[in-house]
Amino acid sequence: MKKQFAVIGLGRFGTSVCKELFRMNHDVLAIDRDEDRIKDLKDFSTHTIVADATDEKMLTNTGIRNFDNVIVAIGEDIQASILCTLILKDFEIKQVWVKAQNEYHHKVLDKIGADKIFHPEQDMGLRIAEFLTSEKVIDYIDLSDEYSIVETLATKKVEGRSLADLDIRAKYGCTIMAIKQKNKVDVTPHPEDTLNKGDLLVVIGHKNDLRRFQNEAL
Repeated sequence: MKKQFAVIGLGRFGTSVCKELFRMNHDVLAIDRDEDRIKDLKDFSTHTIVADATDEKMLTNTGIRNFDNVIVAIGEDIQASILCTLILKDFEIKQVWVKAQNEYHHKVLDKIGADKIFHPEQDMGLRIAEFLTSEKVIDYIDLSDEYSIVETLATKKVEGRSLADLDIRAKYGCTIMAIKQKNKVDVTPHPEDTLNKGDLLVVIGHKNDLRRFQNEAL
């Protein structure tokens, strides 16, 4: 379903979010106080406005009150990020999502009511660390401090063995959510399903259990 988004702050993160939302055919309002950045986004957004998002009157004039979803992607200026978020919450925007620079910034944003807080550099660091430490990991989603979902490759070690035989949940506390074999994806794996080398497994569990599963079972 088509939605309306406003993206404030067009650094690398904000620009990436803006382009992706526009590519997904959503209405996107791009806002930045740098005119050059705005010019670069004209072909990748529905509307663009040069404005200082810390100026309440100027922000009102952008029509941002009409948006249910606003992403604050202001970069290095933590004070501007906080002030902009405060204004948006005063406007009673339904969903205000904000990029945080550090844990202190995160705590302040949380206290003033940001609905979702991003740490793109930290999140990417976690993903890269997972790839670097396991050649079997294809993709990685961090659900919380303790739990994750990983896409990992089955190796020759499990060739021809069934899920029941491997007994992964009992031995490792992990759950296989889906199995991709060539062009077929099974999102409701059965205990009798057998694995082949190169199968893609989508597994959810505690981070420690997932590492133990990858190291010992695969």
